[in-house]
This record gives sequence, C-alpha cells and structure tokens, in this order.
Amino acid sequence: MDLVHRAALEPDRGHVLSTPLSPETAKFLAELTQAPVAQPALWHEALTHGSLGEARDYQRLEFLGDRVLGLAVAEWLHEASDAAEGKLSQRLNALVSRETCADVARALGVPAHIRLGKQARDDGGADSDNILGDVMEALIGALFLERGFPAARDFVRRCWDKPMRTGAGQRKHPKAALQEWAAGNRRKPPVYSLVSRDGPDHAAIFTVSVEVKGVGLAEARGSSKQEAETAAARDFLKQFA
Repeated sequence: MDLVHRAALEPDRGHVLSTPLSPETAKFLAELTQAPVAQPALWHEALTHGSLGEARDYQRLEFLGDRVLGLAVAEWLHEASDAAEGKLSQRLNALVSRETCADVARALGVPAHIRLGKQARDDGGADSDNILGDVMEALIGALFLERGFPAARDFVRRCWDKPMRTGAGQRKHPKAALQEWAAGNRRKPPVYSLVSRDGPDHAAIFTVSVEVKGVGLAEARGSSKQEAETAAARDFLKQFA
C-alpha cells in the first residue's frame, strides 16, 4: 500500500509506477495472456502511442517484441516444416509482417485498448496497420519481460495459429501477383501514383492509385505508402483479374 501511495506523490517515477490500467484493459490483458498482469507499467507503456506526448510510449517494447516474435515464429517454422531456407524465410517474413501483426491485433480486440491522442484517434490511428502492428509487437515485448520467452512463445503460437494454418507467406504478395497478372495478359506493368497524403506525421493517411493501361484503375488508402499500394493492388485484382 505504501508503494502505491508514493506513486501518487512522485510523478517523476511514472515509468516505474505508471497510471493504473483501467479495469477493462487489465481484464482484457489477463484473458489475453492467461494470467493476471504483474507489472502494469509495462503494459501501460505497450499500449501508449506517441501522440499522447508521454515520457514512454510503445516504441522500445515494440523493438524488443519484434525480435521475440521473429524467434518464436522461426522456431515454430523450423519445427513444423522440412522446407528449404528460402521457403522458410518467405513464410517468416509474411508471418511477422506489419500487416499480419495488425490482423492478429484486430482479431484479438487490441484496438479498443490502445492509448491514442484525440487527433490520432480521429485520424483512424486505432485501425492503422502501422500502429496496430507496432502495438502487437510491444505487447509481446511486455510479456517477454514480465514472464520470459516460454510464455511469449506460447502466446505467439496461440495468437498466430490462424495465419500459420491458413498459409500466410505461401501466397504471392498482392503487388507481385498484379505484376505477374499484367505480364501474363500482355499488359504494361502497373503504375502506382500517390494521390494524396493527409493528416499529421504521427497518423498520416496515404491514398494511392494503381493503373494497368487499357484495363482500369483502383485506389486505396493506408497508413503508409507501401500499405496503400498493397491495398490498391489487392483491390485491382478483385475488380479486374
């Protein structure tokens, strides 16, 4: 009790004794990780976006979680497949990609618990692949620090079960698929154009178009130019291929 009391009187120790997690978020994290949270400050940091201007946001934990995720998935692939190194690398890259991490975060219900500044939230930050992917990795980093690699590995295997089973990395990337489709149909290569860039730097939204001359044009938005190009290629293939 004395430790909690001192936290309220010593805001300069905010990283060690952070603002308590909301009951809803604490319950969510306990269910997600299959154990009560032992170090709330870690998880508070993992869910905090830079737009809040706090001393600590998720970036350091995201850096750590990215490496933990990579190791956990690499071990899993090595165990589950006799494929050659090149094929394993292709699957690894797909399974740890920002897009896959964001999809996992959405499926788990993470967006509702991300701590965003008002402008970032209004600009769609809670559904940004960049932000969701980073937060998902930050959560893995927090879990690793709190409970060690075995717990983090088990968490990854539970949460990545669907993309692992459905063959993430075995299908071509939408941009590569569109490139091959155009060549196979004797068309000029697809041309990507930046239509607009809106919003502040921490939550920018890019609109990109892709055109195959003589066939058509598709347009899509994303939180990075690469994300928007991927979405545009995917939409083009749905419409015209």
